[in-house]
Amino acid sequence: MLPGGGGTIEAEERIMDTTEKIETRSSPGTIIDRYSSVEIKVGKSEPVYMFKIRNSPFAGIAILVKEDSVILKHLKVGDKLNMKYNPAVASDLPEYLTSEIRHIIKDDNGRYNGHYLVDFAVSEN
Repeated sequence: MLPGGGGTIEAEERIMDTTEKIETRSSPGTIIDRYSSVEIKVGKSEPVYMFKIRNSPFAGIAILVKEDSVILKHLKVGDKLNMKYNPAVASDLPEYLTSEIRHIIKDDNGRYNGHYLVDFAVSEN
């Protein structure tokens, strides 16, 4: 029986399976659904940078960084960063997840002129 007295064991197992799929963190849609922003700290003396999470054209997640931002000097393709993911729901707790930078692309003429799109893949912890 499910909490509250309804349902069956079969229904409870399906709920558990769905939760396990969410916890794998391999699906970009899941990350965007669960988290609204990330915080990145690249050095002990550097400030913490916060960015809105966006869909990436490369099947990952992405952030937009202004072309004159100091943080760009610290971000390289292949870097693995322990980033703080802030939840979309305020009552949930943030999580630290290891994320690998896959692409850094400058948008000279597109919608985000003057910005870089930094694409991440969340690694399994």
